[in-house]
Parts: sequence; structure tokens; C-alpha cells
Amino acid sequence: MNYPKTLTIVSILIFCLSLLSMENTLHEKVSQDILLKAYNHMMLAKAMADIYEENRNVCKYVHSTSRGHEAIQLATAYQLKKEDWVSPYYRDESILLGIGFEPYQLMLQLLAKADDPFSGGRSYYSHPSSRDENKPKIIHQSSATGMQTIPTTGVAQGIKYIQDFELQDFENNPVVVCSLGDNSVTEGEVSEALQFAALHQLPIIFLVQDNEWGISVTKEEARTCDAYDFVAGFTGLSRMRVDGTDFVESFEVMKKAVDFVRTERKPLVVCAKTVLIGHHTSGVRREFYRDEEDLTKHRAKDPGNILRNHLIESGVDEELLKQITKKARLEAEEAFEKAKNAEDPKPESVMNHVFAPTPITEEVGTREPEGGEKIVMVDAAIHAIQELMWKHPEALLYGQDVGERIGGVFRETVTLGKKFGSKRVFNTAIQEAYIIGSTAGMSAVGLKPIVEVQFADYIYPGINQLITEISKSSYLSQGKFPVSNIIRVPIGAYGGGGPYHSGSVESILANIKGIKIAYPSNAADFKGLLKAAYYDPNPVVMLEHKGLYWSKVPGTEDAKTIEPAEDYILPFGKGKVIIEADKEETEKGRTLLIVTYGMGVYWAKEAAKNFNGRVEVIDLRTLIPLDEELVFERVKAHGKCIVLTEEQLNNSFAEAFAHRISKNCFKYLDAPVETMGSLDVPAVPINLVLEKEMLPNAEKLSNKIEDMLKY
Repeated sequence: MNYPKTLTIVSILIFCLSLLSMENTLHEKVSQDILLKAYNHMMLAKAMADIYEENRNVCKYVHSTSRGHEAIQLATAYQLKKEDWVSPYYRDESILLGIGFEPYQLMLQLLAKADDPFSGGRSYYSHPSSRDENKPKIIHQSSATGMQTIPTTGVAQGIKYIQDFELQDFENNPVVVCSLGDNSVTEGEVSEALQFAALHQLPIIFLVQDNEWGISVTKEEARTCDAYDFVAGFTGLSRMRVDGTDFVESFEVMKKAVDFVRTERKPLVVCAKTVLIGHHTSGVRREFYRDEEDLTKHRAKDPGNILRNHLIESGVDEELLKQITKKARLEAEEAFEKAKNAEDPKPESVMNHVFAPTPITEEVGTREPEGGEKIVMVDAAIHAIQELMWKHPEALLYGQDVGERIGGVFRETVTLGKKFGSKRVFNTAIQEAYIIGSTAGMSAVGLKPIVEVQFADYIYPGINQLITEISKSSYLSQGKFPVSNIIRVPIGAYGGGGPYHSGSVESILANIKGIKIAYPSNAADFKGLLKAAYYDPNPVVMLEHKGLYWSKVPGTEDAKTIEPAEDYILPFGKGKVIIEADKEETEKGRTLLIVTYGMGVYWAKEAAKNFNGRVEVIDLRTLIPLDEELVFERVKAHGKCIVLTEEQLNNSFAEAFAHRISKNCFKYLDAPVETMGSLDVPAVPINLVLEKEMLPNAEKLSNKIEDMLKY
């Protein structure tokens, strides 16, 4: 806590009292109704865990339970309203029970049944996603430890933006809760989330449940301090401790916590001391790594027993508690039997929800307005985003150096900060994971984040969020949470950028299922594809060759085009024949097809000049989805094909596509499908001579074409 610099005697007293309150002075009475409700839920959670253990042969999918964590989880759940958002982690079944989900619903996920309300049998137990109007909302949750902190902080970021711009009215100020285990706080991505939440004062509670174990790793092996001490260095981040095994204390603390965030709209960390009574998971059983002394210590703090003793001491009839326990067991047994008999998913459903349907399927609008002026690609980017942001208040732009001060390192966002202000266009820290992962939460609350990673080489720190959270969100939530975003990535080698600013990453990205990839080669395509990306409900990566931004590379003047009208939209998955081969030469079997994208378009154009109508060129424009239909059709017409890329060649997107061409067009080929790309070195050298030697160019391509045409 930071103390104010100037205080009167009275205000000092008031301030100190408020601090004592935040430091968990307990004084509010918890009603007996709430206590009995909590006891019932605890007995349900215990009965469910016992049944799972008794039916290990049936409960064959890996799962965890909330045993030992029930008190803090229920205390949290009972504070939440329908406007709130919560991100439980894999041990948080009691949170789910507390916000209103039934044991049967949870067991459907446990047994991976078709009617599993969260994932339709695709994800683990206690991996929820929900848009239930009468419950707190839950975005898609992965099992990657601590990774949920970034998307969930993105939810809080989105709510703050919505409230700042009055885009939506809420009956109650929404609160966001992100639950995680203490050992996961050691993850770097958790720190990125904490940093952003503190810096921007977001309405979020990070609930850290500390049972002293990280699978078989002890706290002494994993960390220098607990989460409470760790977060002390984050200015603007309040913190509280609580005995998470004591429901009364937990309830009072969580009420204070939620009331604080709901009112003050500031972030808070609650560190709850818990115990681990069950197994880490059904696959990593307690007897594998825990001795009897440790188990006895943890069992002594069973939240159910603590609450039971409290109720008896306060005058509740012990017989009533026995009846609650018995009833909970019967309820759990009935739910389990019903879940066992539920139907499995249909095999034909396996491909559902990879992508959400896009409304953009056809090219529309005016590509070349009469009297239009030519623009470079960088202006196409600026103008497209500007038009979208004027029209859509839910659109915002953030990333490294994109703000008003310089407007991107390639000036690709210049003027936007001044036009839209620092709440809609702003800089971030060097946090690629947060930049990318936060878009999942922003999208979930109805916003359209446009973010930038400064160079393709810098996407690697964010790749975990892109794969684990974003790409899987639609599929594992059964389409409830497709992530609608645009991730802009300057890419490619140009002018001695060197090993950390010149890389190509399309093959890595193309191996991520559930994202779309654009790679435009000119200003008109760029503007049209960016508009399509905006209206697409799926995650989109825009690969933008930095050598084409300004058409400064010799031979790339055609990247400048007449600027399309504001209404122009170019759908994904539509390649274009940009140079047609001579029909007579084609009929004689004397022609060849080059399939390429990005800078490859200009190498192909230059090389084609040497072959008098014997070369046809396709610009793919997008890599996912890929216009295979057009490519296969033209390969069959020519019988010879080169797939051209700037990437290092071995195991690349180009080689994979060449294989698919060979497989689908085998009967029509006169020669093996060839590929051409950069030399297989680990990085792009900074020296211009070496850079040139590594990269393809028109001359090297011409030699390849000449050899191919001999077939």
C-alpha cells in the first residue's frame, strides 16, 4: 500500500483503519443459510471426489478435484453476479458448483460426453466455458499453468474500455476473478498480467490458492516467497491474505475483496492458504510423491470438517448435517449414473467449431475508384484501420511503439494515436505474450482488438498464448468464444535488418490450427484483406513484409496501387493469377506455374519477363485458408510448378504445399513439383552480401525456371 503524502490526524486514523480492513479484520457475521449452503456444496464436492476414486475404471480421463480448496472457492463463487467473469483453473470444481452448475453437468465433462456443456467432450474436467446469461461468464480455459491470467486480464481490460467509452450499461459494475495456484505465479506470463493490471488499474481479482505443492514440487523447491510477498513490488496492486480452509474467514475476506474491486475499479491479489487432500490429478496420485506425515497435516485442515465444527458450535443440530451429507452423496451418485449413460460425441462432430462462420465470402466494393491515387502499403494499413475505427467504437489498437509518439517503427500506425487518443491507440510494454493473449479476453466481451508485434522474430514469446489460448478457444468452447482479433506482424528480410529483425515465421504459424493468416503483396490487397479480417469472427495474423511497406526495394513499385474505396473487402482464401501464360504455349505444354506470396510475387514478376509468356504466376494472398482449388486447376493446365517462398526451405510451408500439389495433380505433372526459398541457415545475416546470398531473387528463380522448362 502507498501512503498519501499529506494527511490530517483524523484522516491518518481513517486511512489506517481502512488498511486494517483490507488486511482482513473480520467482523461481519455470515448467515446460517450461507453456511449451510456452503456445507452442502462441500459435501457434494467430497462425494463427487469419492465417487470418482471408487470408479477409477470409469473415470478414465485425467481429472483433478477441489478437495482441500472448497472453502475459498465457494466463498468466492457466492460473491459473484451475472455481470461478472471468472476464470477457474483445473482444480476449481467448487467454484463451478458455487455459481450454479449441477454435478451432472460437471460429470458430463468428466466423462467427455456429447452433452458436456463446456466443450462437448473435447476438454478435461473443470475446464469450463460459459455464456449462461444468469451466471458469471467463463472464457475458454486451458491447462497451461498460469496462462489463463493473460486472457482473463484481457477481459478486465475490455470491461474498463467498455465503461470508459460507455459502450454498454451494467446493472452492477463487473468484477473479473482469475484463479490460479501459487506455484504458477513463477510463470513469466503471470507477471505480464499482473504488471498490466496494476499499470492500467483494471477491475480484477487474482485469487491465488496455495496448497504448497506444484505437482510433486514443493514450495521450497519452486519459489523464494509466496504470492503475497511476490506481488508487493507491483505498485497499484492491493493484496490480502486469508486462511482458505476456513469458510467464514474466506467469505468475509472475499466479500471485502469483491466489494473493493466492484467499487474502486482497481486490481487486487488474494492469497489463500489451502490444503491438498486428494491427488494432484487422477494420473499423478498422492501416494506417488507424498508421505503420511504430509497427508495427515493437510487432512487436519479439511474445510468440510472445519465448517462442520463451526456449525455445531453455533448450535446447528448434528443430525441435520448428517442428513445433508447423506443427501449430497445420493445426489452425486444419481448424477454419476446418469452421466455414465449419456451419449458420447458423434464422430462426425470432430471438425465442428474449428472456425466460426465468417460473413465475408465474396469480394465486394470498389477496388479501383475512378480518379483514385496510388498509395503505398503502409498507407493502406493506416487508412484501413482509420476507417474501421471511425465506424466501430469497439475497435482499438495497441502494441509496442504504435502510440502517438512515433506511430510504429515503420510508421505503419502514424497519425492514429493523435486522431483516436491514448485510450484507443496506445503503447504497451515489451510483453508479446500479453499483447497477443489479451485479445482473447477483449474479444470475449465484444471488442475488436488490433494489436502489433513489432517484428516477426518477436512473436515467439507470444506463441504460447496464440497456440494454447487463442487458436483452441472456438474449438474447445463449442463456438462460444471464437477469438476475433487482428495480430499485425512486420516480416521479412530487407536492407540488412539482421538476425533478429528479418525472420520469416509463416511455417510456424501455418502449423497452428484455428488461426487465419494473410500475407498481402500490394496496397489494395492489404486494405481489402484487413477489412475482411476485421469482420471475420476468428483470429487473424496479418503478415506484412516490411520491404513492401514503402516500395523502396527495386522492382517492388507494383506494391503501390490505386487505393480501394472504403467499402472494398477482399475475402480470405482467394488467390489471384497476376501473370497469365500464353494460351498457345500452354496448349503445347511449354509453360510453368509459379505459386508464391509476399516478396516472392516481385521475384516471380521479374523472372517471368525472361520467358516470353511461358510463365504464369499466382499470388496466394492468404496462407490459411489457402486457395487450393485455383492452384490445382492451374497446375493441371501447365504440368509444371514451382512453389516460391522467402522462408528457409527445409520443412517449410512451401514444401508442405508442394507435396499437396503433387498428390492432387500427380496425373497431370510433367515434372516434379519444385520449391525455392532461402538457404537453410539459422538466421538472416546482417551483412548485405550474405543476406543477398541467402535470399531467393529473380536471377536464381530464372535459373530454376529454365531448368524446369526443359522437361
